[in-house]
Amino acid sequence: MFNPSFLRVRRFADTVPEIINLQREMNRLFSNVGQRSSQDFPAINIWEKGEFLLVSAELPGMEPDKIDISVSGDILTIAGKTSAETFTKGETYLRQERGNGIIKRTIQLPFQVNSKEVEAKYERGILTITLPRLKEDSPKKITISA
Repeated sequence: MFNPSFLRVRRFADTVPEIINLQREMNRLFSNVGQRSSQDFPAINIWEKGEFLLVSAELPGMEPDKIDISVSGDILTIAGKTSAETFTKGETYLRQERGNGIIKRTIQLPFQVNSKEVEAKYERGILTITLPRLKEDSPKKITISA
C-alpha cells in the first residue's frame, strides 16, 4: 500500500553542510543591519530650488581646508580627511562610532551644472553646496508643427 522507495529519504547528517551554509549566508546578510556603509558617508540631502541644486552634507569636526569639492558635468564629488583624536597617557576609547581617515562620496546629479559658478559654505559641521544648472541643459519648450 505505502511504498517509501519512491520518496527520497535523507539522513540528518547529510543536511548539516546545507544548514551551515544557510547559517553563514544569514549571518552575512544581517551582520551590517543598522550600520552605515562607507558609501553612505557623509550623509547628504539634495533638493532643487529654481535653477539651482542645493546639497547639504554632514561633516562634523572637519576643517574646511581639508574638504575637497569637485564637479564634472553632472557628477559631484565630496572628499576630505578627518584626523584621529589624540589621547594623553592612560586614555583609551570606551566606544568609538565616529570614524576617521579619508572620506569620499560621489553623487550623480539630475542635470549638468555650471561648475564655474558653484558655491560652498561650511558652517557648524554642515557643508552646503549651491550648484547652478547649466543654461544649455535647461528644459526647452518645443513647438509642434502641423
